[in-house]
Amino acid sequence: MQCEKQRAITSQQLMGQLPPPRVTPSRPFLHSGVDYAGPFQLRTIRGRGGRFYKGYLILFVCLSTSAIHLEVATDYSTSGFIAAYKRFTGRRGLCKCIYSDCGTNLVGADRELRNLFSAANKEWRALAQLLADDGTAWKFNPPSAPHFGGKWESNIKSVKNHLKKIVGSTTVLQEFRIYSVNKQ
Repeated sequence: MQCEKQRAITSQQLMGQLPPPRVTPSRPFLHSGVDYAGPFQLRTIRGRGGRFYKGYLILFVCLSTSAIHLEVATDYSTSGFIAAYKRFTGRRGLCKCIYSDCGTNLVGADRELRNLFSAANKEWRALAQLLADDGTAWKFNPPSAPHFGGKWESNIKSVKNHLKKIVGSTTVLQEFRIYSVNKQ
């Protein structure tokens, strides 16, 4: 008679189905997740007369490579996000799809971009057609489901942890510099 322990079939862990953007190789930031972190206290200039204001980190995370891109926004508004998004796409390229939670500024940015696309002006129509050809789809997590954005939420936790270790309780100086390239 054989022992039950020797004949036992070991169980195998079944992996959950990941969405195609997470497992399909693509260029970085073609499929991105976005989230806000903050507020942080920023300062415009050093010394006396420097104004303090609230700033927010906007984290863009690539779903296929897990690379992150950080942008700074001075407010939690739709226009602040659109300015940061333009900086992001200027450096990393246009996204095919953006995933985010249902933050009011993110929903407002989506609405404002849709309104720009449907504007009646010929110039806006030409720009809208150009951007529609590159078309960025925006997908929102269901309300009250923050666990759907685990990829960017865990990166927010990591960025806050490292920023707290490096900066501590000091204020961050936001400097605007223009770099020139010497051609030789």
